[in-house]
Amino acid sequence: MSRYEIIPVETALEIVRDVVRPLNSERVPTADADGRVLAEDLTSPEDVPPFRASTVDGFAVLANDQTSERTVDQNITAGVTGTGTVRPGTAARIMTGAPLPDGADAVVMIEDTQTDNGRVALQKAVSPGENIRPIGIDVARNDLVLRGGTVLGAAEIGLLMTLGFAEIACYRRPVVAVLSTGDELVEPWETVPLGSIRDSNRYAIMAAIREAGGIPRSLGRAKDDRELQTRLVRDGVESADVLLTSGGVSVGDRDFIKPALEEIGRVHFGRIAFRPGMPLTFAEIGPKVAFGLPGNPVSSLVTFEVFVRPALRMMQGDPNPTRPRVEIELEHDVALGGNRLEYHRAIVHWSAGRLVARSTGAQLSSRLLSMVAHNALIIIPTGTGKIPAGERLPAILTGPILNQEL
Repeated sequence: MSRYEIIPVETALEIVRDVVRPLNSERVPTADADGRVLAEDLTSPEDVPPFRASTVDGFAVLANDQTSERTVDQNITAGVTGTGTVRPGTAARIMTGAPLPDGADAVVMIEDTQTDNGRVALQKAVSPGENIRPIGIDVARNDLVLRGGTVLGAAEIGLLMTLGFAEIACYRRPVVAVLSTGDELVEPWETVPLGSIRDSNRYAIMAAIREAGGIPRSLGRAKDDRELQTRLVRDGVESADVLLTSGGVSVGDRDFIKPALEEIGRVHFGRIAFRPGMPLTFAEIGPKVAFGLPGNPVSSLVTFEVFVRPALRMMQGDPNPTRPRVEIELEHDVALGGNRLEYHRAIVHWSAGRLVARSTGAQLSSRLLSMVAHNALIIIPTGTGKIPAGERLPAILTGPILNQEL
């Protein structure tokens, strides 16, 4: 029997949140920072635009000039500064984005003019300031443009490049060492002897780490040898910010991960009232952490999703490290979770303006097909009996909501 008390899911999540802290920051090229979390507040060093700019192709003029035709004495293209001053009776040909010449206070669109032999006639009156982008209208000098904790996407990268931030401080991405355990494991490309299975967990977990923004490092697979597993656990903790193991966390004679973690750190919990994945283990080793994930493929991925992924996002400084939580309507009856809170794999879609969820089928912890194409984990309460179709339950969204009817 395990000497670890079974604790509630929320208690386990609170422990992880209390232990995990953001990693230190590092300077990174802005061009490579998409998906990273900004570690500093950034203010604009300049006005954008730094000059009055035309918003259209046309002619820069004095709005109150009553001259019927004006001499075009300048041609200002993007990136070129005018060489003269616009006065009554003159105009400057100007391109979109080009700086307004001195004296001009409006731009008339080229479609509203008629040109002939170096002169232009306005067919529509303009008002002062028309078709002009003022200095600092987009961003003013010293404006706070991005706060620390912002997850950087395409727009943020573009804004930073506009302002000349070629390098920025971002929270470091966690390096995560991954170890599979079990005498029965072979590599996916090897012949599978009777009684053995292919090691899918390590590769699935490393893919999940990359999706969460971490940097996976494979420690390979370890036979059920206590000395070997203890050495690899130590190596993983020393070489990475996080250690993830798969298998070896139950109560069998050949489950050595918990004892190995106890030797080098503090195991905060070793069992949770969670399905699938009751033997999930969490340990703190100095500034490092380790998660002992169950060996069953679905249990491994679901515990990663609910417990490990938020921890990796917290390490990267993400102020919103958890997936979105929504309320769904059951499309069909589902069984209650028994004595453990169940995280049921499902597909959520829109139906008549409602979020409706359908199970991915048999929820066996070995059946990876129950994870394929799922986009939600329905949180099913404990108890016996069934929850009828049409009832509403909370769910964690793990992917995009389907727009079509199923």
